[in-house]
Amino acid sequence: MVKYVIRRILLMIPTIWVMVTVVFFAMHVLPGDPAISILGEYASAEALENLRKELGLDQPLIIQYLDFLWDMVRGDLGNSLSNNKPVSWLILSVLPYSVILSFSAILISIIIGIPVGILSALKRNHWIDYIARIAALLGFSTPTFYLGILLLLLFSLKLDLFPMIGGGELSNLGSMLHHLTLPALAMGLVNASIVTRMTRSAVLDVMNEDYVQTARSKGLQERKVIYKHALRNALIPVIAVIGVYVGVTLGTAVLTEIVFNRPGIGKLLVGAVYNRDYPTIQGTLVVFAAFIAFINLLTDLSYGIADPRVRYE
Repeated sequence: MVKYVIRRILLMIPTIWVMVTVVFFAMHVLPGDPAISILGEYASAEALENLRKELGLDQPLIIQYLDFLWDMVRGDLGNSLSNNKPVSWLILSVLPYSVILSFSAILISIIIGIPVGILSALKRNHWIDYIARIAALLGFSTPTFYLGILLLLLFSLKLDLFPMIGGGELSNLGSMLHHLTLPALAMGLVNASIVTRMTRSAVLDVMNEDYVQTARSKGLQERKVIYKHALRNALIPVIAVIGVYVGVTLGTAVLTEIVFNRPGIGKLLVGAVYNRDYPTIQGTLVVFAAFIAFINLLTDLSYGIADPRVRYE
């Protein structure tokens, strides 16, 4: 298993390199000038040229690319073109908000989705199953930002139970949870519909397998048959879906962050794209790629926890 983990970590390096390379050249090929974004459209040609030299944008593209790779290897993501602050500092200041929001949403989806999916499968074609399937369909069809707006209107504007904007203070657990509840619910309920549908489908497939029928024929209690034999095998595809949606949730959190006016890495990325802030865009996407690669590794390792028969080679 240790060799497998090391091999996967080494494979992350070319994956991140390819992603960064594509982003770097795409940003420089697309129309737009960071110097104009910083100084404005009415800046003089001399001022624009001097700024390009100062930022190193007058160098050949391949030189800029090699300099960027060397700085990234040394852990230097550069300075933001918008405010001249270190990109690493900007990312670290907002990354905890995005990570906490994403994992809270996934936790909510697991707590709701897996039990409801199991119950729906066990009560197939029962009224409980119909309600669960309709609720999952509605959740799957509802955009996260729209559900977030509805939650804001009800719980913030009408009932005044939760704040409408902000992410709270990381050093204050009560403040953080107070600001986290609504955006986490908005994302978690949508993801729960996906987990519910996947769990129901996986459990139904497993319940028809021979080893489940054999366990029943031996006189085992139905609870043991479900949780010891059926559910453990059904969790493999569910874990795969959850692992995929951890990365997707972090990437799509930008809409939720905008609706709730929360700080976050997605919001930082959108602002950097708008301002043609190359270092911030590239640094942010490096973090995205590393995070998703790490989540994929954890997902693969969790298969062995759910099913001891899984071996890593």
